[in-house]
Amino acid sequence: MKILAIETSCDDTSVAIIKDGRDVLSSIISSQIDLHALYGGVVPEVAARAHIQNILPVLDQALDAAKLKISDVDSIAVTRGPGLIGSLIVGVNTARVLATIYNKPLIALHHTEGHIYANWLEKTKPLAPKFPLICLTVSGGHSNLIYMMDNLSYQIVGETHDDSAGEAFDKVARMLGLSYPGGPIISKCAQAGDEAAFGFPRVDLTQKPFRNEAGYMEKSPESLDFSFSGLKTAVLKEVRALELSGSLSDNQKNDIAASFQLCLNEILVRNTVRATKRYKVKTVLLSGGVAANSQLRTMLTEAIENLVDVKFYYPKLAFCTDNAAMIGAAAYQRALLGDFSDPLTLIPDSGLKLLSAS
Repeated sequence: MKILAIETSCDDTSVAIIKDGRDVLSSIISSQIDLHALYGGVVPEVAARAHIQNILPVLDQALDAAKLKISDVDSIAVTRGPGLIGSLIVGVNTARVLATIYNKPLIALHHTEGHIYANWLEKTKPLAPKFPLICLTVSGGHSNLIYMMDNLSYQIVGETHDDSAGEAFDKVARMLGLSYPGGPIISKCAQAGDEAAFGFPRVDLTQKPFRNEAGYMEKSPESLDFSFSGLKTAVLKEVRALELSGSLSDNQKNDIAASFQLCLNEILVRNTVRATKRYKVKTVLLSGGVAANSQLRTMLTEAIENLVDVKFYYPKLAFCTDNAAMIGAAAYQRALLGDFSDPLTLIPDSGLKLLSAS
């Protein structure tokens, strides 16, 4: 089964063609990073206009790379949400037109669903992940722990109460006067810094012990939720103090970057291990843009290796950030169930919730 997938939820215009949910026949991404770097972040109106300019050339490139015509694919898939509404409209309307003109089934996907199934891509991987599993999805818009009993079965067991991990990277980079996006530049600076230089708080949302109905004290379950606003505030205080003293040097910026990155990654790993033990899973997945962080990959690899009979998967770097290949991988699972949408009535949803297949 060959699926042509479209992803335009934020600032990357991407089209891919995926065979049987794992084989990447082509994957084209047109990035807008240089465009939005001028503003220090994504500007929704600018992103939407760029998608309009890029979508057809990217579509042609994806078909050429796969040596296929649209008539050769079996279905069309597209990110319906969540995301920037102007960006989503471009992708959804393109998919609707293609599905209608070429009489192809249309599959609508949740963006996070795509990130999860990036771990199924590439036939070079010997085995697909086994269920039940926990997936840590961390990006600019999401920081979730998702429990899956089977394909397309989702239960969010942990989520951020404020900033996402990717958003925290961007904001700290801005505090330090570094470029956008924050993740790669923070990681680069951290390599030259001392991660023990600053003791930033490892926020734990676990509630205090409570007294039960019989009057005995009980421990509260360990929290799987995240909060990065306190960490971000702690970094800001250090930056302002150093600026006031006139001593915020490049070396100190590197130390702050290293200390911040370690703190954030330790929180992510701690909660992922908690979820892995609580739900007794066979597999742990990592996905999303922050999954490209090499320190996080290493820390999770080491943590999961200490657990019995648990496998750890993470996507290639090319499939961590937003891409249509991951949408095609997830769409394959929906197609197997015959879960299609009407191209005449499908509309984008910027606040779309992640729901299990019915």
